[in-house]
Amino acid sequence: MDDVSLDIRAGELLALVGENGAGKSSLMNVLYGLYHPDSGDILLDGQPLRFKSPRDAIARGIGMVHQHFMLVPTLTVAENVVLGREPTRWGRMDLERANAEVAATCQRFGFQLDPKARVDTLTVGSQQKVEIVKALHRGAKVLILDEPTAVLTPQEAEDLFRVARGLKEQGHTVVFISHKLREVLSVAERIAVMRRGKLVAEVKAADTTADILANLMVGEARTGPQVVEPYHPPTGATVLEATGLKALADSGLPALNDVTLTVHAGEIVGIAGVDGNGQRELAEVLTGLRKLEGGQGTLLGKPLKGLTPDEARRRGVSHVPEDRLRRAVVKGMSVEENVALGRQGQPPFARGPWLDFKGRHERTQKLMGAYDVRPPNPVLPVQALSGGNQQKVVVARELDSDPKLVVVVQPTRGLDISAVAQVHSRLREERARGVGVLLVSLDLEEVLTLADRVYVLFEGRVTGTFTRPEFDERDIGCRMLGRGPTDG
Repeated sequence: MDDVSLDIRAGELLALVGENGAGKSSLMNVLYGLYHPDSGDILLDGQPLRFKSPRDAIARGIGMVHQHFMLVPTLTVAENVVLGREPTRWGRMDLERANAEVAATCQRFGFQLDPKARVDTLTVGSQQKVEIVKALHRGAKVLILDEPTAVLTPQEAEDLFRVARGLKEQGHTVVFISHKLREVLSVAERIAVMRRGKLVAEVKAADTTADILANLMVGEARTGPQVVEPYHPPTGATVLEATGLKALADSGLPALNDVTLTVHAGEIVGIAGVDGNGQRELAEVLTGLRKLEGGQGTLLGKPLKGLTPDEARRRGVSHVPEDRLRRAVVKGMSVEENVALGRQGQPPFARGPWLDFKGRHERTQKLMGAYDVRPPNPVLPVQALSGGNQQKVVVARELDSDPKLVVVVQPTRGLDISAVAQVHSRLREERARGVGVLLVSLDLEEVLTLADRVYVLFEGRVTGTFTRPEFDERDIGCRMLGRGPTDG
């Protein structure tokens, strides 16, 4: 951040937008006491403050809900809310009092939560509400929400916006950090735009558009991911055909239950669902990372059963996993070594039995330029790059391998608007040259923007199948929650 001055007004809904690395999260982390500024002041009600930790910020009425929830799954709602501040009686936690206090907080702010429910039994949207209740229970008057709708269905997102508006009516201030400009414009009253560490604009939501905001964020005309192509029924060969797939989660419980789907050459097939409904297990079965427990299918003309990661790659399957740090890159290796992973014995990374260091370096330089990986230095350790740039490296490597089927899971998570547009464009290019693409994303807007057909997963089952002419965001959102479109 560089000399940022921002007023946050009492009782307003403020959105903070910007590309990855623009400084928006850093700014809010300073406000929350996680980071310490090198210079400048924080003024609260006109009084200068210096927070040593989030505890200090919480004590002054500032709360923050992070994108990755900080809840203990095996504890109840009430136990999570009072954690660290448990009411006691006779030297022990007074659970009855905790339940009553949390129930009162929920009632005050209009949250429908059972204080006695275990967190791991709740939907993602309800878990987010627990985080918000925890902040409000501790006296937050300013609530910072970091990418709050990243893992929510449209219905859950709208519910969150209703909560935010209700908090505003009670005099609270809500700050949204978000990449979703359509949502920002629907909920915020004022929008602050950051670019390269500087605050470049403050606008009223009523006076701007998504294109104007995008241009302010990137400093150039937007070639965004909003391109929606007409639907063309698949005519290519079937690259994946699966019937009745069954697989277990890491816990040993069923994760996939009788899943049937197909992917053709030259089409993008989307998998929509709330996190934890079998999407990850499906991607791992199709890339040889997870054992198929039942069902049958063919992948690029050969049986799916018994597939290994090496065999999947030899058949022409590329995989962009969700967890890039554990599944896709080796942190101690350089960028160019990571680009060569899986193909280190093939040209241009090798010449005969020998590694071709020059070829590897030149190929990596070319890919870093094509995907705008920053800084563009192939010999840097990959862990020296930001998360978004690491994601670009993974996408570049997987699409550079001349695949026949691409399995991509959350391919744009953590990327800024320009990088999202670039990845979407690359996936469309793969489709145009006859590659089958299976897109798994928790961002329903992304799925509906890119996919020709969509399968909806709920509790490991397919609850709906849609082609582009049939796309109905409400219907799909309901099926993501296990309900029909007419259910209440």
